[in-house]
Amino acid sequence: MNVSNSTISRVISPLCLLGLAALLSACAGSVPLLGGAPTAASGSAAGATASNANPQLEKCDRALGTLSVVEDQHAPWYLALSRYKLGSTVPVLRKLIQQSNCFVIVERGLAMQNLMFERDLNASGEMRGGSQFGKGQMVAADYTISPTITFSQKGTQGMGGALGGFGLIGSVAGLVAGGFKANEASTTLLMIDNRSGVQLAAAEGSAKNFDFSLFGGAFGGGALAGGGGWSKTPEGKILIAAFMDSYNQLVRATRDYNAQEVAGGLGTGGALAVQGTPHGEATIGPARGAGQAGTGNGGTNKSGKKK
Repeated sequence: MNVSNSTISRVISPLCLLGLAALLSACAGSVPLLGGAPTAASGSAAGATASNANPQLEKCDRALGTLSVVEDQHAPWYLALSRYKLGSTVPVLRKLIQQSNCFVIVERGLAMQNLMFERDLNASGEMRGGSQFGKGQMVAADYTISPTITFSQKGTQGMGGALGGFGLIGSVAGLVAGGFKANEASTTLLMIDNRSGVQLAAAEGSAKNFDFSLFGGAFGGGALAGGGGWSKTPEGKILIAAFMDSYNQLVRATRDYNAQEVAGGLGTGGALAVQGTPHGEATIGPARGAGQAGTGNGGTNKSGKKK
């Protein structure tokens, strides 16, 4: 029996459409899988015990002190993240830090309000006896870690393009070539000594992944153009990986920590004298002759007498 091309076309076309519809519907959704969307900051922590932590996370045999994590919620990078519903960086950082056992985390965020509320209840006499909310139990934070996310204006796309307008340094970039896109993120951690205000350590980290276009963009435009990528990863996962890289580098630096020293002690004037300063003569620095600029007395010697 002869079958015309038009007849074959009429039969095959609906079958192709049905097959394509089935393919797309299969991608629409599935039953949620527990643990099916891991990030670099996987697992949990309890005390010095970590469970299912990323094996790339740096670990310590002993804690180096207590630490709080505080971010600048008025910084441009933080305001930009909130627009994209990525939220605070603090929970992830605190989990990474506790999993590493390098520092003991103390609460200095919004939960601190609840801590103080419990103490107010105790002071009011409403709590049961033996509640153990007496004074002198709060643990001091030896150090503060301050996170920052930095972005690049160059070659950005999607979320990165929107954030690039802030003119910050670093990168969250989308580079399109050959059917794939590279996503990059750069983050910084600063560690401050709370008693002296001295910066003890700083570290920058980065991360990158690639998104592959659906069939290399073979379908072109139309309804299928929004198919996204097979392995497309939210910017949040890249940022988490970048923060882990930052933290790992911070830990490596603090393991070999040597305190910076200034002759005469920190904050006593420094070695770089300025002419006319009242403490110029007390400054411990390179040897200076009597009456040299920086003594602050217009040319006196160490005895205080005019030449």
